[in-house]
Amino acid sequence: MLAVPNPAVRSPLSVLVTGFDPFGGSPVNPSWDAVHALHGRVIAGHRIVGGEIPTVFGASLHRLQALMEEHQPRLVVCMGQAGGRPAISLERVAININDARIPDNVGAQPIDLPIVPDGPAAYFTSLPIKAMLQTLLDAGLRAEVSQTAGTFVCNQAFYGLMHLLGQPRWQGVRGGLIHVPWLPEQGQPSMRLAEIVRGLELAIGCALATREDIRKEAGALN
Repeated sequence: MLAVPNPAVRSPLSVLVTGFDPFGGSPVNPSWDAVHALHGRVIAGHRIVGGEIPTVFGASLHRLQALMEEHQPRLVVCMGQAGGRPAISLERVAININDARIPDNVGAQPIDLPIVPDGPAAYFTSLPIKAMLQTLLDAGLRAEVSQTAGTFVCNQAFYGLMHLLGQPRWQGVRGGLIHVPWLPEQGQPSMRLAEIVRGLELAIGCALATREDIRKEAGALN
């Protein structure tokens, strides 16, 4: 279970963006490649801080919390790889379950286990995903709102993040998860790294500028 951090002063000019290390036998993970490319950039007056998260149940949450404590962000965006998806997926909901199709990077494969015992069944993102979707589509990028983040380590990080952000310590901080497709060298469907980086940059800028999400059917946005 995630520990509740001690109070501290939070910088108003930091955005934490995390990506995962490679898993499942692939030598690369586009989520981390994109985050690495954005690290150090400034978007809407906020410095982007990139952090790598291990594709390991449990350890991913500890690393995420440590990065949040270190950088005191105003916005947290976790990135993950979703092989087989053709578009940047803005995730709506994280569910309180680990149910691994494959082992993680240390061989763990939890089945039907809660992420936080006695925690809520699910959390919704606090990112303005409809406005972010509109921004990405307007830029000519393939994007979608996704209703499932799966049940692997990405979903665990997403749920753990939202559980943390529900604590008084992190009041006012928003966060969520974005899944990205494979890179071309990993298989099809795919997206070039430059497109993923551009999409992430636009999505972060929209999230920083948008306090109230638009209310519009996702299929009507494009």
